[in-house]
Amino acid sequence: MQRHPASPHPLSRRSALAAGAALLCSGWAGAQPAAVPAGTPGWPAKPLRIIVGFPPGSSPDLTARTFTEPLAQALGQPVIVENKVGASGNIGADAVAKAADGHTIGLFINVNLTIAKLINPALPFDPRRDLAPLSLVGVSPLVLTAPAAQAGVPAHADARTFLQAARQAGDRWSYGTPGVGTVGHLGTELLKARTGIAPVHVPYPGYPQVAMGMLGGQLQMALLPPALALAQQKTGKLQLLGVTSSGRSLLAPGVPSLAEAGVTDFHLEIWNAFAAPASMPAAVRARLSALIAEIARRPEVREPLFQQGWQVAGTSAEGLARRIEADTAQMERVVRAQNIRIE
Repeated sequence: MQRHPASPHPLSRRSALAAGAALLCSGWAGAQPAAVPAGTPGWPAKPLRIIVGFPPGSSPDLTARTFTEPLAQALGQPVIVENKVGASGNIGADAVAKAADGHTIGLFINVNLTIAKLINPALPFDPRRDLAPLSLVGVSPLVLTAPAAQAGVPAHADARTFLQAARQAGDRWSYGTPGVGTVGHLGTELLKARTGIAPVHVPYPGYPQVAMGMLGGQLQMALLPPALALAQQKTGKLQLLGVTSSGRSLLAPGVPSLAEAGVTDFHLEIWNAFAAPASMPAAVRARLSALIAEIARRPEVREPLFQQGWQVAGTSAEGLARRIEADTAQMERVVRAQNIRIE
């Protein structure tokens, strides 16, 4: 399962990014209408708890903590982050799904809400049934990255040239990811299907170890978060070939999209989002959804989120539900085609 990078992304620009996907979300527990109730009398009656399935200082933890003060001011109650670490965020996700106090929500990465159940049917919670979307907070592409110099690839190769070399290398090349079932893993398998390349998957404990694998010559390519890729590019040891978003990204200034290299029908992002237990009252969820979306778009929140490596979305509950449905459908095709499972 996915291990999310633990350090914030040191970037300096900001941009709002609208989330969108074309699929319907009627199957999701708790999909909310756009209208927000005028009030939720008697709520909150105690502090709001945000469960994060990753350690203090991790990217999801930093995102959640960015919201605590403005949420507390808006709700008139303290907002507390509680870290329940393990199983690539799924222990925390299970705790949110089972919370029945009406005052617990969670900050999730996309794997917990899209891929996890696909590759592990024995997961103790079902995100579609047990969790209700609140708001997509931030998105980021990954960056196709390779060693700056390696056999078979001309110096300063562009993505087209690199992918041609990868096709010629076949399964003699390897690519690294932070684990089976991560966005980097399934995303590269999708890239293989779109381009005809055939590198072999090598899982590592996390993204930093993947970068070290490329620096050490064990790997020929990987999809990395922009901040890590940019930091290694500055040393001259890795080259950045293209971002996986449909267009260029301010998170990776100057890096072309893979679409510019002729890679079609390929759009891949990592993201984080708030969701609530499906058992939380609908009016409370609607109020939280509206608050979180509004707070995310404030300049004093948008800037720290960008510094952490996220382009702000701040969507409605329906916007997040549509994104989950679209990404789940995309990843389900990859999982089925490659028969990827974690037992």
